[in-house]
Amino acid sequence: MTDETIHAPGRPLQVAFLRLWETITIRSVLVKQRRDVRLDLFRGLANWLIFLGHIPDSALAWCTTRNYGFSDGADLFVLISGYTATFVFGSMMMERGFVIGATRLLRRVWQLYVAHLLLFLVYLTAVHYIAHSFDDLHLMDQFNVAPLMNFPVETLSQGLILKFKPLNLDVLPLYIVLMAAFPVVLWFMLRWRNAVMIGSLGLYLAARHYELNLPSYPAGVWYFNPFAWQLLFVFGAWLALGGAAASRWLLSSRTLLVLSSGFLILALAMTLAERVPGLRDYIPEGLAAVFIPNDKTNLGPYRVIHLASLVFIVVSLIPIDWPGLRSPVLQPLIRCGQQSLSVFCVGLFLSFVAHFLLDFGSEGILAQILVGAAGLGIMTGVAYYRTWSKGVDRSRSSEQRGEAGE
Repeated sequence: MTDETIHAPGRPLQVAFLRLWETITIRSVLVKQRRDVRLDLFRGLANWLIFLGHIPDSALAWCTTRNYGFSDGADLFVLISGYTATFVFGSMMMERGFVIGATRLLRRVWQLYVAHLLLFLVYLTAVHYIAHSFDDLHLMDQFNVAPLMNFPVETLSQGLILKFKPLNLDVLPLYIVLMAAFPVVLWFMLRWRNAVMIGSLGLYLAARHYELNLPSYPAGVWYFNPFAWQLLFVFGAWLALGGAAASRWLLSSRTLLVLSSGFLILALAMTLAERVPGLRDYIPEGLAAVFIPNDKTNLGPYRVIHLASLVFIVVSLIPIDWPGLRSPVLQPLIRCGQQSLSVFCVGLFLSFVAHFLLDFGSEGILAQILVGAAGLGIMTGVAYYRTWSKGVDRSRSSEQRGEAGE
């Protein structure tokens, strides 16, 4: 566009439109990759870990990573979500424009919100019904459902705006908020990837220093501070937009591998010391003060380093074409990762069911193993059903298009 065009009389609307179009047009290029099955594998693993970790007072929690390191399934879930959202909607923005990509992204936000509302209502109803049917009203307090009894209308209305959340229903609202803000963030990242990553780090530090958080109902703040947890989401986006390729040379660094392994050992020692009273006496007070208690709400820096160390080691040891990814043993995890939203919602509800069964039945190790295995089996069944159902829908759509073409 030349200076003569810009200053041409009688064409201000056209000039304004051209400038607006240049502004919203994406100029970046997202390197096309084949599907990375490792993402599905570890997203499925995150769903399994979240389910097992949400069954309180059981030995099943010792099957999760949260008892052996600073980060857990939630950290992994948010990181991978940022990566996959960028890969899907970033490609769409560049191929079809910002408006199309943003509207599709917001449609996904709406789907997440509807899923949360359905889970929210089913969860509240189940806790309320079981607590009163079995005359065990402490469940209402234990699962943070008691406000529903005293202020039902206000409690439900606060739930609609994500301020009221029963126990264990914190991850999905965090995901919704991060995805709702992502159209603007992604537009900037497609142009200035590193600058946005630096800005995300600055927001994270400010949130921790100034205690920025969203209010919760009836009191307090969000359990997962979105101003802090956005760092993992944006970091995942940064990796998808070329950060991983630019950092590939690090995979050959023996020094970084040793440092990462050493930090994982430190995390193991600190986490076990927090959970095993006898080990606490062997940890120096100054060192324990840094890591104990584990700051999950504001995403302690050591959680980020721990997750980054895990990712570095896993990517170093498991390449994208690793033959083991085709093993039948790993297919249930991969399927659960491919149908993440459905499996995640079912897993959250099943964690309450598992707690109820163990609370009112046997609390022995065998019962806990059977309940945990049953829950994982149901989640896997849901994943396979969703895969089959989507395949049937695609086949019908193809047949209908073929008939229309004839």
